[in-house]
Formats: sequence, C-alpha cells, structure tokens
Amino acid sequence: MGYGVIRVAGVKPEMVAMGIIDLRRFANHYLKLRHIHERVLSIIESYLPDEMAIEAPFYGKNVQSMLKLGRAQGVAMAVALSRDIPITEYAPLKIKMAITGNGQASKEQVADMLQRLLHFSKDDMPTFLDATDGLAAAYCHYLQMGRPTVEKGYRDWKDFVARNPGKVSK
Repeated sequence: MGYGVIRVAGVKPEMVAMGIIDLRRFANHYLKLRHIHERVLSIIESYLPDEMAIEAPFYGKNVQSMLKLGRAQGVAMAVALSRDIPITEYAPLKIKMAITGNGQASKEQVADMLQRLLHFSKDDMPTFLDATDGLAAAYCHYLQMGRPTVEKGYRDWKDFVARNPGKVSK
C-alpha cells in the first residue's frame, strides 16, 4: 500500500515523503488491517496533512481481492476521518491522465513523470512503485484543486482575526 505526501508552498508543490506500508510479513488479513491503521495514523501524526486523496478501487476479476482492498482503504479512510481530514477519491484512469496525459500509462511512466514534475532524484525513486502511485494520487489532487493561489499576507493581527473568525477565540 503506497502513500505520498506533498506540500504546496505558495503555488509550487514539493514532495515531502513517499513510501509503502509493507504488509508482506503479515499472514493474517486482520493483522494487516491493524498495521494499516497504525501506519496511516503515524503518517498523519508526522506530516499533519490538510487533505487525503486516494485511488478509488476498481473491480477486477477476483471478488475476494476487491473485498480486501475495500477493507484496507476503509481502515485508512477511517483514520483520516477520525482526524477530521477530508478525503477525495480519484479513479486510476483519472490519476494517470492527470500525471501523464495517458489514462493507460504504466506505473513506470507515472513514476518517471512524477520525478520530472516534482524534481526528485533517481536515487529517491522507490523500489516499489506503489509509493509513486500514492504520490500520484496526491499530485492529481493538487492539480484538481486548481493549483492554489498565493494568499496576500496579513497587515496585522486585526486583519488576521477579521479573515479567520472561526480560528481565533476571544
């Protein structure tokens, strides 16, 4: 299970982290779900994301695989929701199209394009491309949100309070 974290500084996205939640050592599906919960919580607590983007599951030929994937995603989503982090799902085709311009792009093509877009070195390219899949969902979300604009700075404390009434207690 891959993940990627990006930070948008001004209007420029930068990769903060990417990796995988390695589930290979767990034989029991329920232990895998617990590990997903622990790792997603740890990632959220480490990076304090504002939003979460995930790849929507797609139906293959194996119903059991689809069920297990749905449970795994449900655990990750529940962790995010427990921290009031909004979630957006993107179809795999949409993510590939946003990154490469080709909805049928391979994992390698997506990874290569992300490396170019986010300017990270070949040395930072992960062994498992599930990590770049997670990063691709984050970057797709950035693109879909309309590339945020730089907000004008605050003139003073009163200006900050006036623009953020729900964030300041009196």
